[in-house]
Amino acid sequence: MKKTVALLLLMSIIFSVPTFAQTKEAGPVIKNYGKVWKIDNQDFKVDPSKEYKAVFDIMNSPGSHAEVNKTIETAARFLNMHAQSGVPITNLKVVLVVHNKASKDLITHEAYQKRYRADNPNLELLEALMEAGGEIIFCGQSSLSRDFPKEELIGGVQIALSAMTALIHLQDEGYQLIKF
Repeated sequence: MKKTVALLLLMSIIFSVPTFAQTKEAGPVIKNYGKVWKIDNQDFKVDPSKEYKAVFDIMNSPGSHAEVNKTIETAARFLNMHAQSGVPITNLKVVLVVHNKASKDLITHEAYQKRYRADNPNLELLEALMEAGGEIIFCGQSSLSRDFPKEELIGGVQIALSAMTALIHLQDEGYQLIKF
């Protein structure tokens, strides 16, 4: 009897402790990608009046041809988390510089189907990023060395001489390099 009472008492304590039912949310900028946690009581505050200029160095891609490239989705997370924290979209500048293994992520569904027998899982995300004002710059060296010609690229993707050139140029314009 004492064990049962003790067990019931313990269970009532455990189940009466408040839980944090917070969930990650996408949007408001990129609706279907880039889920983030809302952070309350920040010690290092977001300045909504600041212009946030980020250039993402995108060089890797998942081995699966059905998986979204999480490093591309990082740009969506960047936009969503700052917009959720009160930064206006006009103060958020995002550029992706894509090269190396991530080259395949920039081609149309048709080109992707020919190569991998699947739709490009990144197409919707890339189009949403461009629709939100983001730029996608593709390394011209990767275009030729990996055989991804301009004709196969998603509309709006720009080709540069190289990823290195684009990264230097954008950092000279005040963009901060995000590489992870």
